[in-house]
Amino acid sequence: MPPRTGPYHHGDLRAACLRAAHELLEEDGSAALSLRAVARRAGVSATAPYRHFADRDALLSAVAAQGYRDLAARLAAAGPAPRDAAALADVAAAYVRFATDRPALFRVMFAEPCDPADPERAAATAAMWEYVHGIVRGAFPGADPGPTATAVWGLVHGLAFLHLDGKLDATDPAATDTRVRTAVRALLGAG
Repeated sequence: MPPRTGPYHHGDLRAACLRAAHELLEEDGSAALSLRAVARRAGVSATAPYRHFADRDALLSAVAAQGYRDLAARLAAAGPAPRDAAALADVAAAYVRFATDRPALFRVMFAEPCDPADPERAAATAAMWEYVHGIVRGAFPGADPGPTATAVWGLVHGLAFLHLDGKLDATDPAATDTRVRTAVRALLGAG
């Protein structure tokens, strides 16, 4: 094969870097995620990712934003407009399932420092908040959506981390779904 004479062009370097970041997360968790490791995995020079990501935090923000979009899609599939406790419990189970299916990504989204000023991450986070507020407006029409959305998200998010951190057994996905649904319905029924 003749040597390359023109400049190397990757195509969609940003997407390749994000794919590489997701692969590294699945294999080793966020500790292994660096721009250098992403470059190696994507098959580009060590400096190439810097064309799209100023530093590791910018990369984490982009990964988190993509994770928020993936989570929003999963939640919308589970319950596009929940109007009662059972439907809300289905959405809660989907949230926890996302966390247990993709633990490293979930931790990047919620436990890793990301640039709060990153517009892509801010937009993805705002979309998640809007989705949660929409659920609250539909399921609890008389409630103040702000505090109620915080309480609902806090409950479900806490359940996700209890499962991720091994405080609640997550080895059987069906049992986990049942546990989450039961907890959400119990709390909503108590109110």
